[in-house]
Amino acid sequence: MASEARPRLAVYKFASCDGCQLALLNLEDELLSLVGEVEIAYFLEASSATLPGPYDVALVEGSVTTAEDVERIRGIRKDAKYLITIGACATTGGIQALRNWKDVDEFIRLVYARPEYIHTLKDSTPISSHVAVDFELNGCPINKAQALEVLTALLQGRAPHLPPHAVCVECKRHGTVCVTVAQGIACLGPLTHAGCGALCPAFNRGCYGCFGPMADPNPDSLTAHLLDIGVPRGHIIRLLRGFTGYADTFRAASEKLEKVAQ
Repeated sequence: MASEARPRLAVYKFASCDGCQLALLNLEDELLSLVGEVEIAYFLEASSATLPGPYDVALVEGSVTTAEDVERIRGIRKDAKYLITIGACATTGGIQALRNWKDVDEFIRLVYARPEYIHTLKDSTPISSHVAVDFELNGCPINKAQALEVLTALLQGRAPHLPPHAVCVECKRHGTVCVTVAQGIACLGPLTHAGCGALCPAFNRGCYGCFGPMADPNPDSLTAHLLDIGVPRGHIIRLLRGFTGYADTFRAASEKLEKVAQ
């Protein structure tokens, strides 16, 4: 990305809560330093002033939920040299992907007084289902230090250095006693990519999988163990269908348990 002009950065939102964009803004001092290295050309969460593309880097938060979203992300992809998805919604479809297992038309009839005004797709899908993605940054929300590492690595022309291990490693490093072993609490820590600092287990709660599946997880082993210690099958399915439930690993595991239950 070396050039005389500063690289141009754009940040976009699709179906999401804006939490990952707020994580970027929470970089504060680091963001001020970053501004000196890049030109923030489009970031409506931070400024109404925008510059037209093309852009060197596009950060995209949120999932695709409408036909308009599909066309919009294709346009963004054409305008961006590098496209990076940030957060659970953009990388896996988000919590809104719970609708993918149900009848979305029924939800619309129950919630809206005028259902005919609502135009949405049946499924909530990650950005990678529609366009090529250069890098995915997981989290709900993203870890701001990881976001800074990804942007810095891109500016320096190197691969980002992000932890490849599971949340369980973070628990061990912090001295947190395993909630599954000690208390029989269902926890997705053995399957989930590190990055949150093992926050939930530190407060005697199981991991909800916010950072998505780690590389080469073993969901069959974990679900078998949880069943063996008496965790209800339905509870495990609901746990797997959380913030990143439509990620391939979690989706396949929950559907396998659901099929056996039937």
